[in-house]
Amino acid sequence: MWVADGQIDECGRLIREGAAEGRWFDCSTLKEPYRLEGKKVMGFELVEQLGWKIPDAIFYPTGGGTGLIGMWKAFDELEAVGLIGPERPRMYAIQAAGCAPMVRAFERGDEFAERWEGAATVATGIRVPSAVGDFLILRAVRESGGTAIAVEEQDILRAVEDVARDDGLLLCPEGGAVLAGWRMALGSGLVGRGETALLFNCANGNKYPLPDASRRLELGSAEASAL
Repeated sequence: MWVADGQIDECGRLIREGAAEGRWFDCSTLKEPYRLEGKKVMGFELVEQLGWKIPDAIFYPTGGGTGLIGMWKAFDELEAVGLIGPERPRMYAIQAAGCAPMVRAFERGDEFAERWEGAATVATGIRVPSAVGDFLILRAVRESGGTAIAVEEQDILRAVEDVARDDGLLLCPEGGAVLAGWRMALGSGLVGRGETALLFNCANGNKYPLPDASRRLELGSAEASAL
């Protein structure tokens, strides 16, 4: 077993080094031929379920970005076979403020994203300091007329709590980040209230500590310290 001392891109480095030495095959993001083909099915399904119509906007939690890249590929293929026209949704890449290399690169007008040092966010699925497909993410966002948005930790957690209370769904923090990003976009006029916006929640919150449980643990530690 190998343990990487650092972020997910450090795991990628270990895999690349081992692959170069012939010890294993690199199946990491965008290094194998099939994950992107599987991810693009999200694009097929959302268009089919919308009656072969394209939504105005798609908000996607973006770490490695395979889902966003895959959907962008899917729309081209759907047009090629005549199921949709040239219209495209605006793609919004959502990142946490504690790890937002795509947001920084987008705002600078860069083609590639520099590594984000000191990455930290509760949304571990988007805690990716350096993405292999950075240029593909940025290209899709720009070509679609979308943007990259960074959201704060408190807004992520608030979104998760709001959905749990109001809708009975336990979002993963990455899904909370997407909702927080949509709220920001709505407030700033990037999307209109009459537009169809699709928000992706890619997992559930079962593998994360519940906020109330975390608060109880903190309280218990404080009481123990007082004793």
